[in-house]
Amino acid sequence: MKKHIPNTITCCNLVCGCIAVTYAITGQPAMALLFIILGAVFDFFDGMSARLLNVSSEIGKELDSLADDVTFGVAPSCIIFYELQVLDKPLGALGSLLPYLAFIVAALSAVRLAKFNLDTRQTTSFIGLPTPANALFWGSLIVGFGPILEQYGWFSLMIIIGIFFSSWILVAEVPMFALKYKHWGFKGNEVKYLFICFSALVLIATIALGIITGQTNLCYSGFSIIIVAYVLVSIWYERRGIHA
Repeated sequence: MKKHIPNTITCCNLVCGCIAVTYAITGQPAMALLFIILGAVFDFFDGMSARLLNVSSEIGKELDSLADDVTFGVAPSCIIFYELQVLDKPLGALGSLLPYLAFIVAALSAVRLAKFNLDTRQTTSFIGLPTPANALFWGSLIVGFGPILEQYGWFSLMIIIGIFFSSWILVAEVPMFALKYKHWGFKGNEVKYLFICFSALVLIATIALGIITGQTNLCYSGFSIIIVAYVLVSIWYERRGIHA
């Protein structure tokens, strides 16, 4: 019985991804983001449960990648697609094709996941941006800052540039630290613990800002700030030759 527990949790992640897609394509990005977050929770616990129960399997690895591409590849692509559809289109008639660029994110997310399954270097850290981080960035950006930035004509161009950059960094040979611990002491885990504290403060601050200003969309904006900080900190530490 216990061998089916991790795959069941993975399937919960997949279901969350499917629900997120339906909300995204019907113009409800906030609900889509909530199910992406819920999918990320299931994604965290499926691997943990497989290790704790010692029931890791090849089918579990493949199922996990499939679920992740739906939840963290297709769902954010649909959020981006809908956002580009409602924004002013540059380039005239050609602009009507621009929203379909969003699905480059889904395609490169699949490549990222395939590389992860085969890359033995990614046991304690990552090479390239993890797909859950990319999905949280896009969902948080559009839900949190979209209502503010939609009034500017350059927002659609910003999104298109972002599509290509985030798709590139998914598969780029850029080391990223992971919140994986060999031990729970502070020494050797400084970056991880400090980043967790920073993330908590950002989430608390953005939620409080959204409540105080009455702009509830800002409550969702924290994840995009956290993911940008995650990328910058990872690159900075790699350039200094420090491995978190």
